[in-house]
Amino acid sequence: MARKTDSLFSEIEDQARRGVAPLAVRMRPTSLSELVGQDDVVGEGTWLKSAIESDSLSSVVFFGPAGTGKTSLARIIASVTQAEFVEVSAVSGGVADLRREIEEASKRLTFSDRRTILFVDEIHRFSRSQQDALLHAVEDRVVILVGATTENPFFEVNSALLSRSRIVELHPLSDEDITALILRALSDVRGLAGAYAITQPAIEAIAISAGGDARMALTTLELSCDLAVPLADVPAEEAASLDRDTTLPVITLSSVREASPRRSLPYDKSGDTHYDVISAFIKSMRGSDPDAAVYWLARMIEGGEDPKFIARRIFILASEDIGNADPNALLVAHAAFKAAESIGYPECRITLSQAAIYMALAPKSNASYSAIDAALEEIRKGPLRDVPSYLRDRHRPGSEGYGPYRYPHSYEGAWVDQRYLPEGLEQGRFYKPTERGWEAYRTDAVMRDRKPLKASRQNGDKRENS
Repeated sequence: MARKTDSLFSEIEDQARRGVAPLAVRMRPTSLSELVGQDDVVGEGTWLKSAIESDSLSSVVFFGPAGTGKTSLARIIASVTQAEFVEVSAVSGGVADLRREIEEASKRLTFSDRRTILFVDEIHRFSRSQQDALLHAVEDRVVILVGATTENPFFEVNSALLSRSRIVELHPLSDEDITALILRALSDVRGLAGAYAITQPAIEAIAISAGGDARMALTTLELSCDLAVPLADVPAEEAASLDRDTTLPVITLSSVREASPRRSLPYDKSGDTHYDVISAFIKSMRGSDPDAAVYWLARMIEGGEDPKFIARRIFILASEDIGNADPNALLVAHAAFKAAESIGYPECRITLSQAAIYMALAPKSNASYSAIDAALEEIRKGPLRDVPSYLRDRHRPGSEGYGPYRYPHSYEGAWVDQRYLPEGLEQGRFYKPTERGWEAYRTDAVMRDRKPLKASRQNGDKRENS
């Protein structure tokens, strides 16, 4: 359902909620100067800062991980704009809600010359029909769209809608940004108002565990308050970072660990981070870095990624990036996939680790991958090429006129100098072996073992014409 600025952001409601609202809500920035991080987005000289301050915003979609300030930016816009600010829920709102708000916006623009800013949080949750309902209103500037999404908008948002909007990407906050937020929340009257002290190790632990998410950091800080201890109970190595005369309850490293026992690095199995992490995993194996491969593997396992998905990526890499430089890589990858399929977590993590490390250490060749793509390109764009007559199937009338086929096993080394490619294509056109691993060894051996044409009495010529 839609909600109007006058009720959503009124000072009366803010005051009423302040006493019970979570710390992360109470500490939401109310101006650009309070927004921590994102200097490349809202710093001096940026388009967005200028557009917000001059109240000349055009349609925009904020894209970034959770806790990076997307909703905060929307609320800052709401607080400074002279336009009507309306919010529509992408979870509970429907096409009827959108059409009603668009109709109201049209009347507002016609009769009072007042613009409407329409904020849609998690816009990727809108169906295609809901996004289509917005299209003409955005195109005609009946509404100015402010969308927010944790998903890559180029995959999840109507391309026609995107073409009429500016995409602004927000990044995870740095540990320094998170530290600044923690210190502000400790002292600000909207936050903890100086009621607690905190040790430096505790600050660092919150910053690390937050993984760039401001909301996560402030939630952890709030939960840690309930576990604060007197100064006398603070470990000596931590007490050194405190005022020795403090009488405030102290948030310690132990408080933080108990409040947030498990680190929460960002990983959404269907989101953009998913694609970034799997990409880093694949590139680490391709780049022969076993430590990096295991690290990104652990990120996926900890994030709850499907082990079969991980194993499939290893399987693909075994052929695409290792190929015949080490043919055993494909067998290892297949075994890892079967283990992921039949064993599952937690035990299959060991097999996945073994396979990932094997891939990282294996000699690399993309010759098979390049060969098939080059051959497909020739098939799709090259001329129609006939099968040489001596290679054709002979179970048909007229096959006696075909040229003689030389059966390789009838010759020394099981090789005979004979053209297999169609006319117009030469050896080496597609397959270009590397100088690494089994591939290099076998290529050298094949070339070395090729002898002048000489029939072998051992095998005979019984399949010459088969």
